[in-house]
Amino acid sequence: MSVIGRLDRWISDRPWPVREHTPAPEGLRPILGDSGPPVLGHTIAVLRQGIDFGLRRYERFGPVTWVRAFGTTMVSAAGPEAAQVVLANKDKAYSQQGWTFFIGPFFHRGLMLLDFEEHHHHRRLMQEAFTADRIAGYTRKVAELAAREIPLWPVTPGFEVYPALKKLTLDVATEVFMATEVGSEASVLRKAFVDTVRAGTAVVRHPVPGGRWKAGLDGRKVLEDFFRRSLPQKRASADDDLFSALCHAKTDDGAVFSDDDVVNHMIFLMMAAHDTSTITTSAVVYFLGKHQEWQGRVRAEVLAGDTLDTLELVIKESMRLVAPVPSLVRETVKDTDLLGHFVPKGTKIMVTPWINHLLPEYWPDPLRFDPLRFAEDRREDKVHRYAWVPFGGGVHKCIGMHFGMAEVKTLLAQMLRTFRWSFPPGYEVRWDPTALPIPTDGLPIRFERLEQVPQ
Repeated sequence: MSVIGRLDRWISDRPWPVREHTPAPEGLRPILGDSGPPVLGHTIAVLRQGIDFGLRRYERFGPVTWVRAFGTTMVSAAGPEAAQVVLANKDKAYSQQGWTFFIGPFFHRGLMLLDFEEHHHHRRLMQEAFTADRIAGYTRKVAELAAREIPLWPVTPGFEVYPALKKLTLDVATEVFMATEVGSEASVLRKAFVDTVRAGTAVVRHPVPGGRWKAGLDGRKVLEDFFRRSLPQKRASADDDLFSALCHAKTDDGAVFSDDDVVNHMIFLMMAAHDTSTITTSAVVYFLGKHQEWQGRVRAEVLAGDTLDTLELVIKESMRLVAPVPSLVRETVKDTDLLGHFVPKGTKIMVTPWINHLLPEYWPDPLRFDPLRFAEDRREDKVHRYAWVPFGGGVHKCIGMHFGMAEVKTLLAQMLRTFRWSFPPGYEVRWDPTALPIPTDGLPIRFERLEQVPQ
């Protein structure tokens, strides 16, 4: 650990005064926690230490605690039991408006920010874009693009695979979801998506020139302008892409999306589609590079044209070790209780899938890469239905999870047909926890091109 890292940990782990979040009524317990250092609270610890900080808080305070960060107070609901209460949301106490504080200005009225009946209405309409037939069509287009682009990657030592995958998944999102090539705008759109995602964890949450918040607002404008420009053509087209599907989606009672709805949903879906797929694919590439025996097993399966069951085990284990969406945010709309703790109305709640995925009481030797955890004779993920939640849970479970898994499988299958890869001895990736987990060094890789690429 670096000197700065040791200093960060010393500051975050100091015995800051423990206080009650709110006095609890009779029969419930108060939530205990601390506000950390003056002014910034635990913001720096959250940004720099990420999952390590969260796991230490869980060990100290248990599944329900509060923390001060990003200029607000949040209650952590860690572990499967707490996650189930919040995500299943049986008493409708937990609202999606918790996301508004972090990403509301950048992903305004995206599906993830809608609640209750309105969310149900929008999701029912959007489901028209994620039928089995449409997903199969999307996946065929992913395969065509992957077969065209991945063999062009160089075998230069130190080739950074994460940026290459990010470019590829954005190309997938534009060609598959929009049936168009963005051409010279591609780099501008990639930057806009990155800026909007990272803005949510800005320390200075005002549009200061040069700041992350301002960059996110600018990125949102770029994306909104792009989709509004494209909207009339899509309304008039009969294309089979996601953009057209949203434009033409209609329920039995005649409900349709407005132009604003389509733009808002496209911005959110394009972000979700390419960011989470990039993270998941990068994580699998990393673990297959570190575990050559598994890379060999999966490649043999791919080349044999089998069902990719082994690859799916590897993907699931990679998503356990690197949760593509490490945190989910809610806000209480009424007083409620969480595992016997009193939670007042207006409390921001942070559910942390990444913590759930690494708890030793649910996952033996949790830091070890072991895809057979998910094999039918073990199914460690079945120990609790909320122990493994990379796609969230409840009515807000990711609407695109089946396409996402198909996309990741398709990209990895093409990589395995084209290359062998490895990392230098002793290499360990560091996942940047600032927003979504990305490799801080771009994941430099050693590629070896296979002699023949089977068709």
